Amino acid sequence: MGVPQVAIVGRPNVGKSSLFNWLVGRRIAIVDPTSGVTRDRVTHLLEVNGRFVELVDTGGMGAQDPDKLTEHIEQQIEHAIDSAAAILFVVDTQQGALPLDEEVAKRLRYVNVPVLLVANKTDTDTLAQQTSEFYRFGRKLVAVSTKANRGRDALRRALAEKLPLRDDEADAPGEPAMKVAIVGRRNTGKSTFINTLVEAERMIVSEVPGTTRDSVDVRFEMDGKAFMAIDTPGLRRRKSVSTDLDFYSTHRAERSIRRADVVLLFFDATQRISKVDKQLCDYIANEYKPCIFVVNKWDLLAGSMPTDKWVRYLRDTFRTMWYVPIAFITGETGKNVKALLNHGQMLFKQARSRIATASLNKLVHAALEHNPPPLSQNRRPKIYYATQVAGQPPTIVLFCNDPKALSAQYQRYLLGVFRERLDFGEVPIKLYLRKRLQNDTRDDIDRKMKVEQP
Repeated sequence: MGVPQVAIVGRPNVGKSSLFNWLVGRRIAIVDPTSGVTRDRVTHLLEVNGRFVELVDTGGMGAQDPDKLTEHIEQQIEHAIDSAAAILFVVDTQQGALPLDEEVAKRLRYVNVPVLLVANKTDTDTLAQQTSEFYRFGRKLVAVSTKANRGRDALRRALAEKLPLRDDEADAPGEPAMKVAIVGRRNTGKSTFINTLVEAERMIVSEVPGTTRDSVDVRFEMDGKAFMAIDTPGLRRRKSVSTDLDFYSTHRAERSIRRADVVLLFFDATQRISKVDKQLCDYIANEYKPCIFVVNKWDLLAGSMPTDKWVRYLRDTFRTMWYVPIAFITGETGKNVKALLNHGQMLFKQARSRIATASLNKLVHAALEHNPPPLSQNRRPKIYYATQVAGQPPTIVLFCNDPKALSAQYQRYLLGVFRERLDFGEVPIKLYLRKRLQNDTRDDIDRKMKVEQP
């Protein structure tokens, strides 16, 4: 499990962005009385009682955006809710429970993660008495005021209680089933591949593009291990998405990528790489999902084209995804399908790997000595300490004197070192830069984060 995400949701103008900034301790999200200022999700790494979480600010539910971006805002909110390990449902004590709050409560009624009700703008003890009307939403309530600085410690404690167990505390017996999303543009052979996997006609297979209109979960076993394959609709270019059916197909395919442990991005060996392929690749990268590029229908080109040519084609097209493995298969006959699934298991294992803090710091120190970071404003950036805080994706935090001074190019260098020297060679790595406080010693950081050696 990666760093738990905590989504802040609610109707417009209840103080979600103010709450975000207040918890983080500095102004990151835009705060404005105008409804609908927050559109995209804003995230920040936050420590809560010795654990890291990723705090996510969202737009106001039910807001009608004047720039006709309501649909986009709603997608971002739904994405935050789908990805959240816990949710802060924010209401306004001074305005009381409004009909739009009721709508938000209904939307959260069936989510499968803990929801904490946060009554913001509770500036005085007198106002605190007015929060009782919110109990009808059936959630544990914490009264706070970002303006009067009331209730922050109580909110942090309540949130810490709602967070899921760490990987090493979880009680789940045995190896969990690996979820594999099969994605790609239309007619690349995804459903035929699923049928071959399960050795049964579980999916409709057709030469008509767009047959699969919803994401379908198919459970199967291989070598005594359980898997779940997620077949997804074939995607079209965004400007070609003209119907509600096309829109929801795209939406569900993206949700399937978010649910997956490993993503198989399918290409048709007889077709050129398209803009849709590039959009899918960007989405997979942004979600930090382990991925395999799968060149399907290879039997149609066998003997007429060397695999090296397609490999170079993929590497030249997706330069930032140079670490992603490539497989050549024939889904209809099953050629190389089992080897593909075995490689997927390897990626799954890599994404869940942990590195001891001492070993990681030794590696970072060697990387700094071999290639020091370039000067920034005549000062040499310093990295004091590193630790892995989560898996799936492997998530590493670097404590440094000035996070902004470490260039994107130098961060790529460090990621390359991690891939080369650690067990993360073929999976995405999430890297956070965090400013070390002046009075923090290494022991202080160890204690705060409660880092345990794997």
